[in-house]
Amino acid sequence: MSHNLEEKKAIVAEVSDQIAEAQAIVIAEYRGLGVGQLTQLRVKARESGIYFRVIKNTFVRRAVVDTPFSGLAESMVGPLAYGIGSDPVITAKVLHEFAKDNDRFVIKAGAMAGTVMSGKDVAALAALPSREELLSRLLGTLQAPVAKFVRTLNEVPSKFVRGLAAVCDKK
Repeated sequence: MSHNLEEKKAIVAEVSDQIAEAQAIVIAEYRGLGVGQLTQLRVKARESGIYFRVIKNTFVRRAVVDTPFSGLAESMVGPLAYGIGSDPVITAKVLHEFAKDNDRFVIKAGAMAGTVMSGKDVAALAALPSREELLSRLLGTLQAPVAKFVRTLNEVPSKFVRGLAAVCDKK
């Protein structure tokens, strides 16, 4: 599908805006997938806050110039779909899970803030817990000593009250 110059500039500007806010980009080859399958992936990506789109590689190459993702330009060969997200783990996880279910969807590469990753690296990133899960684990770890200290402090008056109750019961 050919675009006039204004449409091309608009597409590059849109992708540039997404990349400016992104923490990660995942590139996948979609050759042989049906429209229905790609639509399912688009819905999952949209629900997860991922910008997912099939775009001409030349447009994305122009958009990543002078960004931390410029190293990805070498990997932009063939029919590719781009997943651009603010959470690297969620971006990798959504696309990796779709790739597990669809053999024709192959993750080629990815990037995070100046680091270009292979498809295997993206799979390893997808195996990590999400940011929210990591934060909840950290909060639980930080909260545990405080909660134990409070229970210990509370035990002294509780023990005293139980002792008084036992004395009252004897009388």
